[in-house]
Amino acid sequence: MAPSASISIGIDLGTSGVRASAIDAQGRELAATHTPLLPPSSEPAPGWFEQQPHDWWQATLTVLDALPPELMQRSQRISVDGTSGTLLLVDEQGTPSSPTLMYNDRRTEDEASTLDTMAPPDAAVHSPNAALPKLMWLNGHGYRGRHALHQADWIVHRLGATAGISDENNCLKLGYDPVQRSWPDWMGATGIDTATLPKVVPVGHPIGELSPALRQRWQCAAPVTLIAGTTDSNAATLATGIDHVGDAATALGSTLVLKVLSERPVFSPQYGIYSHRIGDRWLVGGASNTGGNLLRRYFSDRQLVSLSAQIDPSLESGLDYYPLACAGERFPINDPALAPRLSPRPDDDARFLHGLLEGMAHIEQLGYQRLQALGAPYLRRILTTGGGAANETWTQIRERVIGVPARKAVHSEAAYGAALVAAGRITW
Repeated sequence: MAPSASISIGIDLGTSGVRASAIDAQGRELAATHTPLLPPSSEPAPGWFEQQPHDWWQATLTVLDALPPELMQRSQRISVDGTSGTLLLVDEQGTPSSPTLMYNDRRTEDEASTLDTMAPPDAAVHSPNAALPKLMWLNGHGYRGRHALHQADWIVHRLGATAGISDENNCLKLGYDPVQRSWPDWMGATGIDTATLPKVVPVGHPIGELSPALRQRWQCAAPVTLIAGTTDSNAATLATGIDHVGDAATALGSTLVLKVLSERPVFSPQYGIYSHRIGDRWLVGGASNTGGNLLRRYFSDRQLVSLSAQIDPSLESGLDYYPLACAGERFPINDPALAPRLSPRPDDDARFLHGLLEGMAHIEQLGYQRLQALGAPYLRRILTTGGGAANETWTQIRERVIGVPARKAVHSEAAYGAALVAAGRITW
């Protein structure tokens, strides 16, 4: 690589840690760093979850300091992703003026219920996990600020951008309309101070420059442009390399998360389906409650490996399971009382696992069929992330059931996806 070749950096703000990824102009990852974060505090009440923005910032400096100095010196673009729905208020200088309510904070159930009478059904604001109920709660409890910012927004501001700018993806759960690309009129009825809402720009849009002090800290040879990022889950999806309409990303983690690249948006709050705009394309997704949490109830990692080796993935298990860890499902079936179907359980553990993996594959198939029925495109291929992506037996079962190629994604870290955004390599 020529010494002058430019470097793009992605920063991923997760719940338990912060990561950074440095890539070259061809998208090759040259270095990656990570540092842990203290878990969100649940004080002063159950269901309340807060983190300290100062901890995010110190962790961000740590991962950037840990990148090879020669890469930081050649860096020219930085993008940040963060947890969707995490919100705080800041003053004119960007100093926090409220608690930081994390994405999973549940204190806003009353505000979310109130929004049922104000917001359209397809707005992504009806859950306590959304950002708009959090802003309503903060305003209703006397907290004031010049700007309402998401986690990624605040870190980008600390890096040098003007406070009060956000991206279209993070703002979806704050009430932003990505189809009309504007804040909707109905938000005036919520009682929030609409003057605090951020200016919204597309993902990948330049929003500022790295501050002179930080540029000097890392001896950057040229100005470093700050690029509007996305949410952490979208960044992880972008990391997989999906690039054609019909490409899908399945995350086989604790739960089952599906996303497909579409030419048009799909909104179906009944099934928890929303769409994030990136360029002229849309990431359409939904999540089932099935997944690794259930598998770990019955098997250790070692058992999963040994038992999977005993399964012939080309054969049907003969079992008709709908594997859930507990009652209740939203996608691809919307039934809060849906009972798990896990019987009969054969004496042979390998056959039992066969039935569980096959049942999850059928849920994945039904999920993509549901997305297609609602307007998303027919599947072209599936790129897989999460712990289950390493299970080749499961992959072959999924290919048989779903009928399209499935393979493990080369990259799955959100920081790498954010770096692709920074580099301008998301060109849909």
